[in-house]
Amino acid sequence: MATLSSDLAGFATDFRLEDVPTEVRVRAKHLILDALGIAIACTQWDFARVTMAGLRELAGPGGDIPVIGYGQSLPLRDAVVMNALLIHGLDYDDTHPAGVLHATTSVLPAMLGLATRLKGGGHDLLAAYILGVEATTRLGAAAKGGFHQVGFHPTGLIGAFGCALAAARLLGLDAERTVQAQGIALSFASGSLEFLSDGAWNKRLHPGWAGTAGITAATLAKHGFVGTRAVYEGRFGLYNSHLGPLAHQCDLALATNGLGTIWETSHVAVKPVPACHFVHACADAASQLHRAWDGAAVRRIVARVPAGVMKTVCEPIQGKRRPTNVYEAQFSIPYAVAIGLRFGRFTLDALDPAAYQDADTLALASLVECEADPAADFPTYYGGEVIVILADGRVLKHSEPINRGAASRPISNADVVAKFHDNAARAVDPVHAGRIVDAVLSLEQRSASDLMHLIGVGARTQRL
Repeated sequence: MATLSSDLAGFATDFRLEDVPTEVRVRAKHLILDALGIAIACTQWDFARVTMAGLRELAGPGGDIPVIGYGQSLPLRDAVVMNALLIHGLDYDDTHPAGVLHATTSVLPAMLGLATRLKGGGHDLLAAYILGVEATTRLGAAAKGGFHQVGFHPTGLIGAFGCALAAARLLGLDAERTVQAQGIALSFASGSLEFLSDGAWNKRLHPGWAGTAGITAATLAKHGFVGTRAVYEGRFGLYNSHLGPLAHQCDLALATNGLGTIWETSHVAVKPVPACHFVHACADAASQLHRAWDGAAVRRIVARVPAGVMKTVCEPIQGKRRPTNVYEAQFSIPYAVAIGLRFGRFTLDALDPAAYQDADTLALASLVECEADPAADFPTYYGGEVIVILADGRVLKHSEPINRGAASRPISNADVVAKFHDNAARAVDPVHAGRIVDAVLSLEQRSASDLMHLIGVGARTQRL
């Protein structure tokens, strides 16, 4: 019986890096570089230290897969969880707009770890990475934004399947066992959005759990474990079981349309702002008003956003106006607007407690009201508009209908390199950062182990 899982399995087993256009391969390497820079910066944050301590205790002594920036190694699946947390922990990692998910953050650490274990070349690593990104983004796009509406985090949920397909390729599985790998992953895939209610750290674990699920599923399939076949379209398959009534809105054809000719890797958006992608346009719009505002008294601020993002970054409004932790700050339209208006830019500095506890910033955030924009082209773009009504009657307004980093407004490869150096500088010296850039951009001529050990060199002492 032909199923979506068998179509994807056929694509995975026939996949050759030589068939990927040069510009897609180059962009993929820059996406990898972007992720590694974020991971290096993330080593300086308390949640990274805490997670490493817990995984170290679970793993016991030893381990053969380096942890980025720690100078230590963990067993494969623990290392995947940790390295994914480092890439995703600051919410600065890339996003696929139509899939409404982060593909790199699950696929890259899983394939880095597995390719290192298998003593694979950079050529194999790059192929598996692109394959995983293509599958993950397409499976996410098929849901048309529905997972967020019912409380599932598609990065963790869908990432398990993309990682299973990519791991199956690295392990050399045939098409039938690649189908089985996806079926097994169906029982592992997970990721709840409940963290939005209290700023808990759960979300940071989702991509690594997806990576370990994919590796585990593919390895079990390699040894003959039997998984279900109607993984995606079945009565209790992925979309029906997780979306309920919204499942009828799905378009499963999006998962395979143009497969191998249209490259979704090229449509992955690099983040210019270290926060949920849904707040970027409003953060940028407010930043554009910074000079014109110049500290004048404000009567009211209106932020207009796509209806599909309201639950995530606007509700409950009182909580969004007073973030009490990093996650709440990163998922708050009022806070993003206040930071942009005050400072003209939202950077990693906005994630410091001193920033989101600042009385002047919170005073501005308390004036922000959120409205759904019926004209927004979501999820193609994550647009936003900010309107500032001043006490003297003046109205300042700026709209960003297409967010920076979207396919039609991309962050250039040169910008990615600059972002990498800016992030890496928070934890490693410029010479070492330069070596990483060289290694990633010449990945096909390296081994996966060479890159893994280079990025595993210990960074500066982690801050609390």
